[in-house]
Amino acid sequence: MKSISVHLDRLVRGLSKLPGIGPKSASRIAFYILKMRYEDVEALAQAMLGLKLNITQCSRCGGIADGEICPVCADETRDRGLLCIVQGAKDMLTIENTGGYRGLFHVLGGLISPLDGIGPEDLKIGRLVERCREESIREVILALNPTIEGDATALYIARQIQPLSIRVSRIAHGIPVGADLDFTDTATIVRSLENRTEL
Repeated sequence: MKSISVHLDRLVRGLSKLPGIGPKSASRIAFYILKMRYEDVEALAQAMLGLKLNITQCSRCGGIADGEICPVCADETRDRGLLCIVQGAKDMLTIENTGGYRGLFHVLGGLISPLDGIGPEDLKIGRLVERCREESIREVILALNPTIEGDATALYIARQIQPLSIRVSRIAHGIPVGADLDFTDTATIVRSLENRTEL
């Protein structure tokens, strides 16, 4: 597409880098932004900058936080004996939004994937084992995507934790194989948590 404005072209290229947004969608979004009120564009820009400048990683679970500790870890009413293991903070949010889980989380930061050069030492598995030793964890729930990488990671974690006499379970496979938690409906996620199986 021939450029009619350097500023428009720069925004379209920037938007095209976002997941699921190609050049045509980016162009439509850019023209929509062009029609927005200045105050709304400024608020959107400030929200994006605020996200990048102020969001940190929770020092306990590895999820996202506005401060040192995320609201989930800071909530004393949660069941501190349950620890749900997820690949990323987005999966943590997906499960949290169901309202069907009241335990704690641990974010791995990825999955074991030898083809991509990601081994157990590249993830927060060592920290997970530490938490299991130091905290009063009675059950670890593996809520990892049902993929080859997810299965390999779940099996590795189960082997690391089972000697600690902590129950290790995995969410039921009501979630289709190869699907992401982020695209799964709330009822399926709740049912998967309720019908988890021991490894």
